[in-house]
Amino acid sequence: MGYVAHPLCQQAAAEVQRYIASVDVWQEEIAKGKMFGVLVVENGDGNLGFLAAYSGLLADRNDWPYFVPAVFDFQQPDGYFKQEEAAISAINQRIILLEQSSQLRDIRDALRRSEEEREKDIKAWKTAMDAAKARRDALRQQRGRDPQSEESLPTEEEMTRESQWMKAELRRKRQHHEAILSAIRAKTDALEKEIKELRILRRRKSEALQQWLFEHFKMLNNKGETRNLLSIFADTSLHVPPSGAGECCAPKLLQYAFSNHLRPVCIAEFWWGQSPTGEIRQHLQYYPACRGKCHPILRHMLQGLDVEPNPFEQALDAIPDILYEDDALMVVNKPAGMLAVPGKTYANSVWDFCKGHCLDADGPMIVHRLDMATSGLMVVAKTKTAHQNLQEQFLHHTVEKTYTAQLERPLPPTTSRNGVIRLPLRPSLLDRPRQVVDMVHGKTAITRYEMLTDVLVALTPLTGRTHQLRVHCAHHDGLAVPIKGDTLYGQAAQRLCLHAGRLCFTHPITGKRMTFTCPADFMG
Repeated sequence: MGYVAHPLCQQAAAEVQRYIASVDVWQEEIAKGKMFGVLVVENGDGNLGFLAAYSGLLADRNDWPYFVPAVFDFQQPDGYFKQEEAAISAINQRIILLEQSSQLRDIRDALRRSEEEREKDIKAWKTAMDAAKARRDALRQQRGRDPQSEESLPTEEEMTRESQWMKAELRRKRQHHEAILSAIRAKTDALEKEIKELRILRRRKSEALQQWLFEHFKMLNNKGETRNLLSIFADTSLHVPPSGAGECCAPKLLQYAFSNHLRPVCIAEFWWGQSPTGEIRQHLQYYPACRGKCHPILRHMLQGLDVEPNPFEQALDAIPDILYEDDALMVVNKPAGMLAVPGKTYANSVWDFCKGHCLDADGPMIVHRLDMATSGLMVVAKTKTAHQNLQEQFLHHTVEKTYTAQLERPLPPTTSRNGVIRLPLRPSLLDRPRQVVDMVHGKTAITRYEMLTDVLVALTPLTGRTHQLRVHCAHHDGLAVPIKGDTLYGQAAQRLCLHAGRLCFTHPITGKRMTFTCPADFMG
């Protein structure tokens, strides 16, 4: 399941691509982007052949000849899934009809007008009450100044009765308006209650249908064991299968092979058509199965098969070069393929090397990181004081970092030779560690670039997002050319040609500004 397709898969994919291009009815749909897959298999006689698949539906069908069938065909017009889907759709239409009905709109308008009338009436009466109180207060003051006019003025009892009557009238007005509003609210509540109940029913039926669907996706493995999707995903961080699980190419291909006693030899998936808006997918390029949706399924399905490890996920057994060292810090050149900190699968890392080299270090040491595939300069703290100071420098963006990258090919003629790329990023929820461009939910990511040659570019990250430089180079709204060897966003090569070649920071003890440079090995 690595990123480099086996030569047999490439031959099979070429056949599939010729066939895809020959079917006119698909062209408009697949031009928008579709994943296809091939699986080279061996039968009981030792003969090789291949299977082909597409993800999800193609022209609203999952049963096109030439391709393997769905793991579970739930698209039958008279089947349970379609019947329940139609029932859910009818509920949804009823909700839309009620929400957009003139009856509900008229009732809400009447409620709004009645509320406005109540506020206007109550406000006007309170103003009248305030004016009456002011008048009574003035009369009381007049009686105190001129006792002879007392007989012509209202008595205290009369003024008290007026006050009491006006307060009682306020209560009556409120009761009157509340009675009107209650009658209107009763009509509104009845409709909104129906809408709420329909939404609850829609959710329950949708959840039950998904449960039913995932129970019927029964995935085989090479041992002949079967598990449904609910069982497979129960122990994952998602706990439940994501929508579309089991409908991707790899599960379809393996399911057909195991069901027909064919031995899988090698597998590959390729993208056809335009790249999605946020993700990076290039026409006819090979991609691994997504981590969130497919990896849990494939961990089960591949049991009993001898699967080669992904060479691009194996850490390099190497040590970094020490370029500078004093009592407070070290500056090292990390080789490509080495982790910055220990990982779950392998422990060889810059941290391990530095802990072994600096036995008396009392700080956390690692201040910043580079991707495993990226080479270049890292500053390592040997004391807690130095670590805290350097972290603050990174936090306040006073550390200067410049990377050199070799692109897969020269830039398009329309791309400027220098500039700034602003594309916000977030993790792909079902395919970590891949990052996607998301203009709504992504975090700000800014990169300054300058072309050094036709394929060499200097990259200065002004923010520090995961895979920022790699996505900003590969995305069609960035440089539109992946970095050479980028197995996530481009094509595989001997290494990822991305190198942190310049690092500038202030020494945490001396206060001296220090600059280090180190050329990339792919530039030589």
